[in-house]
Amino acid sequence: MSTSEALVAEQVIDTGRYPLSEPGGAAWREAVSATHRELRESGCSVLPDFVRAELIGALRAECVQVAPLAHFDVETVNAYNIALDTPLPEDHPGRTTMERGNAFVARDRIPAHYLIQQLYGSGLFQRFVADCFELPQVHELADPLSGLVLNVVSPGLSHPWHFDTNEFTVSMLTQESESGGVFEYCPNIRSAAAENFDDVRAVLAGRGDHLIRRLSLRPGDLQLFKGRYSLHRVSTVDGETARHSAIFAYSERPGVIGSVERTRQLFGRVLPDHLAAAGNAVRGDQLLD
Repeated sequence: MSTSEALVAEQVIDTGRYPLSEPGGAAWREAVSATHRELRESGCSVLPDFVRAELIGALRAECVQVAPLAHFDVETVNAYNIALDTPLPEDHPGRTTMERGNAFVARDRIPAHYLIQQLYGSGLFQRFVADCFELPQVHELADPLSGLVLNVVSPGLSHPWHFDTNEFTVSMLTQESESGGVFEYCPNIRSAAAENFDDVRAVLAGRGDHLIRRLSLRPGDLQLFKGRYSLHRVSTVDGETARHSAIFAYSERPGVIGSVERTRQLFGRVLPDHLAAAGNAVRGDQLLD
C-alpha cells in the first residue's frame, strides 16, 4: 500500500469505525464479510458514516460548489433506458414511460483534490470495493466523463425506476434533501437468466409495494449496490434542498468507455475517446438493458 493510499484511509475514511488501513487484516475481513452477507441477501449494503464526521461539511460543500455544472435535461425514459420506439409487446414494462429529472456533473468538472476524487482513485478503496463484491479487482473507467460523477436531483424532480447497465454500483450521499429523495429498490427482481417482467410491470404500475425496500441514507454513508438485477429509483425530492450523491463507477475489466448515445444523453457532450470506442461494447448477459 502506497503512502498516498494510506493517507486517504487515515484522513478520509473513519478508520475508527472501519479500520481498513491493513488490507486482509482481521478488521478488514470483518467489514468485508458483513457486506457479503447483505449483498447476497438483498443486493445492497450500506456502511454508515464511512467518511470521518469532521469531513462531512467539507464533503457537502465541495459537491455543492460543482453541482451547478451538472448537465440537466428532463427527458422521457423507460426502466431499461432503451429507445422509446423499440418494438415491444403491448403489455411489456418497457412501454411504461417516466420523466427523468436528475442531472450529472461529469468527472472532468470535479477538481482532483476533492474528497470524492481522492476516494475514487485510491487503490486501497478500490481493493476494498473489489473484496466486498467478491471480485479479484476493479478498474476505474477509462471514460473521462462517467468514471466519477455527482448525481443531482433538484426539488420537484426524481430519478425514476431503472436498471443499471453495470452489475454493481458504489455511491455516497453528500447532501440529503429536506424530504423525499428516498432510495427505493426491489432486491433481485430479475436475474441474468430471467427478466421477470410480471413483477417489474407490477412495480411500475404501483402494485408492487411488497417488493420494494427503502433506505434511509445520510451524508457520508457508503452504499454498495447490485443495480443490474434490482429495479431502483430515487423518489421525488421535496423542499428547497437538492439531493446530491457521488457515484464511483468501476468495472471488472480495464478500458471501459461509455457509448456515444448514452454519454451525450447524460452529459450533453462527447469526447474523442467516446467516438474512438464506438461499437466496441461488450455485454456480460442478454438482458434487455
